[in-house]
Amino acid sequence: MERILKRGRLIAGVDQNSYLMGFRNSFTGELEGFDVDVARQITKAVFGDEKKVQFKVVTSAERIPMLQRGEVDLVVRTMTITCDRLKDVEFSSVYYQAGQRVLVRRNSGIAGVDGLKDRKVCVAAGSTSLNNVVSRVKTTVSVPNWTDCLVMLQQGQTDAISTDDTILAGLAAQDPYTEVVGARFTEEPYGVGIPKGQEDLVRFVNGVLERMRADGTWGAIYRRWLNTLGPAPAPPVARYRD
Repeated sequence: MERILKRGRLIAGVDQNSYLMGFRNSFTGELEGFDVDVARQITKAVFGDEKKVQFKVVTSAERIPMLQRGEVDLVVRTMTITCDRLKDVEFSSVYYQAGQRVLVRRNSGIAGVDGLKDRKVCVAAGSTSLNNVVSRVKTTVSVPNWTDCLVMLQQGQTDAISTDDTILAGLAAQDPYTEVVGARFTEEPYGVGIPKGQEDLVRFVNGVLERMRADGTWGAIYRRWLNTLGPAPAPPVARYRD
């Protein structure tokens, strides 16, 4: 925390290819989305000014290596908390509860994950989504970004995309000829990724998230970006180790 304050800016790893969660506005050139707003709230809590943030664009596969190398102070990028990842990085409390579903072309005949057994499915490298479907489908195609999957689906190079419903909602919003199908078949709790051993920053971020839950900020950010998923739910209840 002291190092961040002396530097005068927070360095946050975010996405620029996941519409609604972390994407670059084509008109303004600014990064926007649910995750980006969470990063701005953390920045504002540190400096009193949400503009004192330096965003670094990271892919799913780059998230943990960039935290380990100290290239970013934290990562807010649809990052599921898992036991394996907790060996390499720290996490905040859960700030969003997502779940994996399936995106297909309309009238594809695919109704959910059970319809993918003989199909080709696109996923992003370094995501938990890959492990969740690799044994359920005939073939997986791994790409750097989820927008790459959308292009492959549009071109008929893959039959479906499977990942978190938050990401799929953004892809579907960009192509009216696609639809999200089936129920959630996993639970994906998102946390803010933080370098190992930096518990002061973990505690600070947890405090920011707790304030966002309590004062309505979390709900306002949800309504701004994720209304297509339905009415704003209650924020995830924080669970702490101590």
